[in-house]
Amino acid sequence: MGKDGGRGMDLILWRHAEAHEHPDLVAGQPGDEADLRRKLTAKGEKQAARMAVWLDRQLPEGARVLCSPATRCEQTATALGRKLRFREELLPESDPQGLLELVQWPNGRTPVLVVGHQPTLGQVVARLLGLEGGHCAIRKGALWWLRYRERGGQGQTVLVTVQSPDLM
Repeated sequence: MGKDGGRGMDLILWRHAEAHEHPDLVAGQPGDEADLRRKLTAKGEKQAARMAVWLDRQLPEGARVLCSPATRCEQTATALGRKLRFREELLPESDPQGLLELVQWPNGRTPVLVVGHQPTLGQVVARLLGLEGGHCAIRKGALWWLRYRERGGQGQTVLVTVQSPDLM
């Protein structure tokens, strides 16, 4: 707890782990049927498992887990072994503002873990941290943990941690 007595809202953004390429590299589109069915590679399964072990130790029991309905996101989130909800608002190419509204940022009362896609997750990070250009690269399988807090009557977004499965 901070000196101000409030902990604020935690938003954890977890990009799906490494997945197989789109079967139609020429005409395939993010969010099309073939894209949504893409599965994790063997490396991606290991990335998801490593991150899930770390995250399970850190994530409070009551945290909500929201997941894109894409197979690669489901496989990534399933490694955590917690109840999850699929949300259409988290599909590939989704709107960053829609994600923030879905999780009720910054006024949510419980931590929220979102398992989703680039560029949306990176756009959310850029918006909340005020990064120039409005984009932030997030590696496959990586996790960004952000916290909203108030200090002296001012709202702040704090970067709690960034974790990469390759360093675990």
